[in-house]
Amino acid sequence: MQTKTLFPNSLRGTRLFAAGLLLAVAGAFVAVAQAQPASAPQAQAGRGYAHGGHGDGRMLQRMLDSVNASADQRSRIQEIMKSARADVQAQHQASRGQREQLMALFAQPTVDARAVEAVRQQMLQQHDQSSRRWMQAMLDASAVLTPEQRAQLAERMKQRHDMMQRHQQERGAMEQPKG
Repeated sequence: MQTKTLFPNSLRGTRLFAAGLLLAVAGAFVAVAQAQPASAPQAQAGRGYAHGGHGDGRMLQRMLDSVNASADQRSRIQEIMKSARADVQAQHQASRGQREQLMALFAQPTVDARAVEAVRQQMLQQHDQSSRRWMQAMLDASAVLTPEQRAQLAERMKQRHDMMQRHQQERGAMEQPKG
């Protein structure tokens, strides 16, 4: 019996790896964007952030610098990220009441498990919509970059991941009880 390989050629594997790394970058952008308070852009302006938000700050600029993106590529990718950020912020605003609903449900004398589950499902749907939107933005942005630029970005993200793993291990070793 003949088995099929998951990646029939190394180019496809490289592309999938790069796409996965781009997803990781998107996740980092999302985490930063959702952690920003409403006044963050003004507060961060003095620290060198372009707007302090997702998709148009220093991290994106450094990523584009690292792959020598052209002015046209920069403009197109910044617009893609700006649009995605606006869409996700609108989704986030629309679902803001879900946390309050959960708190109200848990504050009742008797907790309605079905109602809690219904709100949880709504929250999952919102997260899924946000994830889909960011994934689409990353796919759109990756289409703007050349295969060489995507490979450079993948290598840079691998190096960053490896460095973060080393730092975590070092911190873990320092936190071990001595006894």
